[in-house]
Amino acid sequence: MSSDKNTTEITLLDRKYLIACAKDEQDSLLRAAHYLNNKMADIRHAGKVLSLERLAIIAALNITHEFLNLDDNNLNKDAKIVQLNHKMDSALAELDTLVESRKLP
Repeated sequence: MSSDKNTTEITLLDRKYLIACAKDEQDSLLRAAHYLNNKMADIRHAGKVLSLERLAIIAALNITHEFLNLDDNNLNKDAKIVQLNHKMDSALAELDTLVESRKLP
């Protein structure tokens, strides 16, 4: 193990796990573990008793679905921004043309 890694303890559904993690990523790991723990707890409380493995798989699928939806929304927003930039460029070009046509000799 390299010297920039340390062991971080996370808790998922009252079970503790030790995870090797770079020191500068520790807060992010703890935040992710907290989010995953909440998702797994929600699934456990919403349905039948499931094995820990099944809870983890369903939580992973749900989180992946959320991520992909956010990613798709960002792509749509990026496309909208590109479209608006083209409209602004066209409007500015038209404005430049109007300004040039009204210049005094």
